[in-house]
Order: sequence, then structure tokens, then C-alpha cells
Amino acid sequence: MLALAYELEQLLAKISGMDFVSLQPQAGAQSELTALLVFKAYHAKRGEAGQRRRIIVPDSAHGTNPASAAMCGYQVTTVNSDARGIVDLDALKAALGPDVAGFMLTNPNTIGLFEERVREVCAAVHDVGGLVYGDGANMNALLGIARPGDLGFDCVHINVHKTFSTPHGAGGPGAGPLCVKASLRPFLPKPWIVREADGSYHYDTAREDREPDAVGESIGTIKQRLGNFGVLVRAYTYMRTLGEEGLVETARDAILAANYLLALLREAYDVAYDRSCMHEFVLSARRQKQQGVSALDVAKALIDEGFHPPTVYFPLIVPEALMIEPTETETKETLDAFAAAMLRIAERARTDPASVHDAPTKAPLRRLDEVAAARKPVLRWKRPS
Repeated sequence: MLALAYELEQLLAKISGMDFVSLQPQAGAQSELTALLVFKAYHAKRGEAGQRRRIIVPDSAHGTNPASAAMCGYQVTTVNSDARGIVDLDALKAALGPDVAGFMLTNPNTIGLFEERVREVCAAVHDVGGLVYGDGANMNALLGIARPGDLGFDCVHINVHKTFSTPHGAGGPGAGPLCVKASLRPFLPKPWIVREADGSYHYDTAREDREPDAVGESIGTIKQRLGNFGVLVRAYTYMRTLGEEGLVETARDAILAANYLLALLREAYDVAYDRSCMHEFVLSARRQKQQGVSALDVAKALIDEGFHPPTVYFPLIVPEALMIEPTETETKETLDAFAAAMLRIAERARTDPASVHDAPTKAPLRRLDEVAAARKPVLRWKRPS
């Protein structure tokens, strides 16, 4: 187990362009929290813990980004996207200052677009002494094509469940290893896996005692030992099975599939930012909304068509958003069938909106009270009396 975990760390470091990896975080959001705790420890080591009070996030960021920052005690500053759907560099520079601890950036971003000025963004943050965190939720678009470490990021998490084979719907299971540059290594969660010269492996819980410069710097344990190990095993197996060329092909296939679907659907739906995308794209049901059909209605109608609906109403900067991410695994036949279903729903929204609003009609359950479910969740099962 230790040998597999150690080799997985080496693979993830190479893929991400980083130097060291912690496998402990069991989700991307937990890895965000881990990274920001590492940032805090880094600034404390430099005597700037009290000064570095702010984390900056783009307006297109995953909601967990500002939530993780707030949980670490940081103030959150939001910067807007520009007309092309990427970070407004001028707005970012205006928000920067000596009180900034870091910037959290998803690349490709949640719109499905590559942040073309990423090196300038990272340089601007570094110029004021801040660190740059990469939200690697969309890493499946970059495999073998670009490495966050080469782009200027100080760390990045990788959703190995999403990028390397474990289905990630319904909230789990997940794993979110954190990959960091050497300057952040002393602050990673303990214990670390060590490979000795004789090829043996062990946990080194006393490593800090043998490295005086690192005494007391680790943020401690985030998740016991090897995190969500089953997901890590599947990720390792997927990576070793495909090899370097296969991983590059997965990224290219994911990008091709997304652009193919975008080409099929752009005439029937509004496109948030209508240009070539990476592995995902965001449609808007604004046109359908004017006809009485919301993005949620479109999603429910897809259930009747035999498809699990995509994410809706995110990113928040796109009204009536439909985020579509086909990944590398879907065949052309499946993509064509999905596009045909979306086109049928768009036509029904135009000619018979009531039928879309009533969907789903073929599922075991119809529409649930989602507002009540969110505000008054039932978290414990009770035996019926």
C-alpha cells in the first residue's frame, strides 16, 4: 500500500508540475482547506500571519473556494471576469495588496475556458507576496498538455475521482491530493511516506525532529494516513493502464467531445461565451426561459430522455446556466443522442412549454420540493412507526 501510494504521489507530481504531494485530502473542497491552511502556515513562518488577511477569488469560482477561505479565517475579495469569460487582470491588480495571502484560480475555469493570461495573473499575485492556489477540478482538460506548476501556480489539488476514473456523482466517493512546490512542502499534512535507499517504505512521523528547519511547520493531519484509499487505487490503476500517451489522449478526447457537443447545440441555446472551449462548456436557457421553460425544466426533461441532467445554475455569472461536461469516455453515438435530446427539448420549449415544465413524467418520482430539502434536510433515517 505504501509503495503504491508513494508511486502515485510521484505520478501526480509529474503530471501537475509540482514537487511534493499529500494524498490525505479526501475531496477537492478538503484539499482547498488544506492548501489555505498551508498558506497560513507559510505566511506565519515569514512573520506575516497577521498581515495576510485576504484571499481573492474570481466571480466564476466554485462556491467551495470562498467557503474554504472563510473557514480558515480569511476575508474574501471577489474579482470579476472580463468580456471573454476569464479573469479581468486589471481588476485583479486593483484588488491586490500587502494584505493578500493568496489567489484561488480554476484553470480551465468553470466556464470551460483556458485562462490565457495565467502567467501574468500568477506574477501579479507573487509580486505582492501572495501565493496562487490552483483548483484542479478541471484537470482532465490539461493532462499531458499543460502543467499548473509550469504556469506559475504554487499548489494545485487534483480531483482524482473525477479525472482518473471514479464516478463522482451524488457527492462521492472522492479524493483530492494536494500537489505543492518545494517551498510549501514543510507545511504539508503529516505523516509523510518515505522511500529508503533499500527500496523499503514507511511512515515518517518523526521527520520534523530530524529536520530542524521544519520543526512545528506541518499543519498536522487532515485525514488519517492514506485518505480515501480505494479511490487512490483506482486512480493509480487508470494512470498506469493508460500510460503517458493514453493520458494525453483522454484530455484531447474530452476537449473534442465538448467542442463537438457545443457545435451541435449552439444554435438552439444561448452560449455563455461562444468560442472554443476546453473539456466543458456552459449554455444558457435564457431563450427558453422567455418561452416559459427554465434551466431546471430542461434538466428534468432530460430525465425522461434517459440522461442524467448536467449541473444547472452554475457558474452563477451565467443566467439559467447548463454546464455540460461529456468527459473522454462517451462515444460519438452517445454524444449524438444527448444532443438530439437537448434539441427536442428546445423545440418542445418553443411549441409546448407546459410539457417540459411537467417533466419528468417517466421517473419513479416526479418533482420533489428541492427548496424544502435544502432548508430542512432529513439527515437521520427513522424507522416508520
